[in-house]
Amino acid sequence: MFQGETAITVDDKGRLTIPTSYRDQVADACKNRLVVTYNPFEIGCLWIFPYAEWERVRDEVNALSSVKAVHRNLQMKLVGAATIVEPDGAARILLPASQRASAGIEKKAVLLGMGSKFELWSEQAHLAKIRQTITEDEISDDMAELRL
Repeated sequence: MFQGETAITVDDKGRLTIPTSYRDQVADACKNRLVVTYNPFEIGCLWIFPYAEWERVRDEVNALSSVKAVHRNLQMKLVGAATIVEPDGAARILLPASQRASAGIEKKAVLLGMGSKFELWSEQAHLAKIRQTITEDEISDDMAELRL
């Protein structure tokens, strides 16, 4: 299970170094095979899945009927754009240039451990998102039951 927030630097070649605290977990979870794809719900963010978790997500998304445009859109953003990456000897992964550009990820980014996957945010998008508060009228029934 991944959790936590880490400031990340993306080098000039578009590589990010997996934080030391996650390296063993990534190796154990997927033998260092990760999948980078778009976050179809948030601007400024990419998703990074361990390969086994990715296979589950991919199969569920591909099982949706392609008759509906919203399903095709989700399939395109998740499955169509998915790129398998493996850390090099320095624990760096290469982020696809098209995905970096679309998410606005440049030199500074934020890596969030979100349980079964990572979210990689552009620094600006993360800052904007984290500054948003959840208003009372946005609280769902499920959220209201949480004991925070």
